Amino acid sequence: MAVVTTGKKACTVNPLKMSQPIGGALAFMGLRGAMPLLHGSQGCTSFGLVLFVRHFKEAIPLQTTAMSEVATVLGGFENVEQAIVNIYNRTKAEVIGICSTGVTETKGDDVEGYIRLVREKHPELDKLALVYVSTPDFEDAFQDGWRKTVARMIDVLVEKPAEGARRDPARVNVLPGCHLTPGDLGELRTMIEDFGLVPTFLPDLAGSLDGHIPEEFTPTTIGGTGVEEVAAMGLSSWTIAIGEQMRLAVETMERRTGVPFRLFDRLCGLAPNDDFMMFLSEISGRPVPLKYRRARGQLVDAMLDGHFHLGGRKLAIGAEPDLLFDVSGMLHEMGVEVTAAVTTAQSPVLERVAAEEVLIGDLEDLETLAKARGCDLLITHSHGRQAAARLGIPFFRMGLPMFDRLGAGHLVSVGYCGTRDLIFDIANLLIADGELNHEPTPDSWRLAGEPSADAVEAVVGH
Repeated sequence: MAVVTTGKKACTVNPLKMSQPIGGALAFMGLRGAMPLLHGSQGCTSFGLVLFVRHFKEAIPLQTTAMSEVATVLGGFENVEQAIVNIYNRTKAEVIGICSTGVTETKGDDVEGYIRLVREKHPELDKLALVYVSTPDFEDAFQDGWRKTVARMIDVLVEKPAEGARRDPARVNVLPGCHLTPGDLGELRTMIEDFGLVPTFLPDLAGSLDGHIPEEFTPTTIGGTGVEEVAAMGLSSWTIAIGEQMRLAVETMERRTGVPFRLFDRLCGLAPNDDFMMFLSEISGRPVPLKYRRARGQLVDAMLDGHFHLGGRKLAIGAEPDLLFDVSGMLHEMGVEVTAAVTTAQSPVLERVAAEEVLIGDLEDLETLAKARGCDLLITHSHGRQAAARLGIPFFRMGLPMFDRLGAGHLVSVGYCGTRDLIFDIANLLIADGELNHEPTPDSWRLAGEPSADAVEAVVGH
């Protein structure tokens, strides 16, 4: 078990952490026809907007209540009212998701009360879904904003089933964590549908931020799960949650609707995907399709091939808790030593990270640990590129933001195929680094013969 510690520095240097409000805003972008609204100053929204645009390379719907100094002191009702009415009139949004920020949380604005007053004054808004979630950016982190927002969506938008209502055995709810990309969600949808099941994702970034071009421009999200689909999630037979961060949301769903759930804390690696496949087979009553049996064999072969390049490496990784646990767990099973691990906020999953210590800190802490402990591979988002250059070690980008490479939204690390490709990508990075520095590669060691039986058993036997 890892020991979780918190840094005591007076300030953050080269931040790893992102704030709750933008985590909540991203969750709202997984709804169809949505407009996320940050209740705070214009600067709070503009920074988040730039971050999302640079990462996804797409038009991002995000609005602000534009609180000034005077409005902050006197209260923000008029700003909230004007923002909601203007968004409704100009964009015809189906849902407006409101996230608080540090300035309005410090003031203590009663946004729930504001929403009730707005509805009383504007009856034309009766059919507009309004969801407010408290996401102060002076505590917690991006992942926490996402988990709170999804739980709040369920509380507000999911209808309680009528007594005696029949559940559809083919329908399942899927609550994905923010560490999963739109590409991951697309892969999950395919896997679930291949068992004859019909999934409803909340949120569904694969429908709104997968990079497709709509026939007509819309100022709101251009895809995702509709409000009426969310309302009907209580009639599903199961809820599947992915990532420890979704425990609050999936327990809220069970409490509100009675739908049973299964939480998978990771889906990158061999054993986690075996469990996932067996669960889908169990609830669908169908055998695992042959294509996944073959994909599993490909993953085992990829693990064997990649082991010679990854085994014995010392990893420094900085990421949100669930992403850190997911990726470091898979690499640990490949023989990588997780030597330096830095994350953004507390999570129950951190104690199970395969490292001696997990530090809640910043990228300066990650660089310092990586240098002191002789790490030879760095994994974090794009803001870690300077640290990797100073350390002179290979750098693999994962997480958000990823603004200096294309296709961030299409990266896949879930399932047998996603894990296989991730192994290849990281191993190829290390091979290229060895060639660049004229170092001998594991392939040169194999010229004398095949790998030992112990090495083969270590991978295939897993």
